[in-house]
Amino acid sequence: MSRTRTERLVNLVICLLSTRRFLTAAQIAATVPGYEHDARDERQHEAFQRKFERDKAELRDLGVPLETGTTSVFDTEPGYRIARREYALPEVRLEADEAAAVGIAARLWQHAGLAAAATSGLAKLRAAGIDVDPQSAPGLEPIVTVDAAFAPLAAASRDRQSVTFDYRAPAADQPQRRRLQPWGVVCWRGRWYVVGHDLDRAATRSFRLSRVVGEVVSVGEPRAFEAPEVDLLSQVRRWSGPPEVSGIARVSARPGRAVGLRRWASSCEPGPDGDVLELRFGDVESFAGYLCGFGPDVRVLGPSELREAVVLRLKEMVARAEAPAGDGAGPTLPAARR
Repeated sequence: MSRTRTERLVNLVICLLSTRRFLTAAQIAATVPGYEHDARDERQHEAFQRKFERDKAELRDLGVPLETGTTSVFDTEPGYRIARREYALPEVRLEADEAAAVGIAARLWQHAGLAAAATSGLAKLRAAGIDVDPQSAPGLEPIVTVDAAFAPLAAASRDRQSVTFDYRAPAADQPQRRRLQPWGVVCWRGRWYVVGHDLDRAATRSFRLSRVVGEVVSVGEPRAFEAPEVDLLSQVRRWSGPPEVSGIARVSARPGRAVGLRRWASSCEPGPDGDVLELRFGDVESFAGYLCGFGPDVRVLGPSELREAVVLRLKEMVARAEAPAGDGAGPTLPAARR
């Protein structure tokens, strides 16, 4: 956004916050710098109206509660204002551990291609007096990988803009062109999916981002549709079906630790170094990443391909942590047993 437009939007917000009555477009044009024009000139007036409509849409996209109405029954033209009670950020209180969790999440968002949203969220919290430091937990470094289609699909979902892309279905030999109104992007079982309205099939569909081939192309104008209030994850679960089981893993868990893993285990027997759990899994890489999250509390006993995948991931973490400063590596990680 240009500096001129940013200043104009700030001035518009200040103006609409400073009034209790509804201001008409003509009154705003005479008050807010950046809207000056000769109302008697048809071309200048049309240019002002287009500019004002874009700015109103921008404020609403930013979450500014712009109200439309009239101050008196005798008013013939609607006006605009911003209610302070709706605009002000309510009091936010975070404990030290909660602030640390928000900081870690912000670092995760930076990796996931949501840097702008993360920066905006942290700025709002700091404005409310909440000190959130993304580096407040130096012993942890969130790791997330996203597919190339993540950024354009997330942007299209936010802007409510239709997209087209080539998609390779499991049962198809060649990719097929899809036209979609994306509602949102979600993660399910370690994979990213986009959910939306399939224009060719006139139905709700979900697509796995790793199966998108080539470039995602935005078509049409932004704000061309409205996304319904639906649970995106439930839509992905519906179309993904039950998880495919490709093997049974045997892992050793320290006594009293890895509670979430124990709930998933089909059996649990005492062993020399801890409890031996048996778990069914589907994708080796996804399950290896899940096990790495338990750190030294879990050690993989078998099968060998799962153990090797876990070892490889841990080596990558160590290499990233031990890399010289300035090359984008994260902070030092705690040691983990393989």
